[in-house]
Amino acid sequence: MRPTPDRVRETLFNWLGQTLYGKRCLDLFAGSGALGFEAASRGAEQVLMVESNRAVYQSLQANAKKLGLSNVALRCEDGLKFARQENGLFDVVFLDPPFKSDFLPRILPMLENSLAPGGVVYLESGTPFEPDAAWQELKRARAGAVHYQLIERKQA
Repeated sequence: MRPTPDRVRETLFNWLGQTLYGKRCLDLFAGSGALGFEAASRGAEQVLMVESNRAVYQSLQANAKKLGLSNVALRCEDGLKFARQENGLFDVVFLDPPFKSDFLPRILPMLENSLAPGGVVYLESGTPFEPDAAWQELKRARAGAVHYQLIERKQA
């Protein structure tokens, strides 16, 4: 597990705005939960965290309980499988899959029906990532080996 570095997380939430009041967020490869818990602490209406590793999922459950976050829901499920399902609309989706995976290009098309109008997707990877033509890049940065960006669906 590779948590999002503090400096990267600070930049991301500056991009998103300091408050996420009323937003629905999806942390699809939750891992340490750093992004999802941060969103919850910044006023997100709901944060759904999805993690496939049972031990990591149980740790997330314990941390959510310890933090007393009633706006956090957890699912122990494969991120790709979850993305294929209809799961409601999200204003912010955090995608920080394992760096050595090919999940980003595979998962973005699956999110089309899960992203609310005006919603954004945060991507984090070990190499620069170029989304397909359906997406518009809003922000991009790099911190050491971490490449990260904020994208949205292009308007038709």
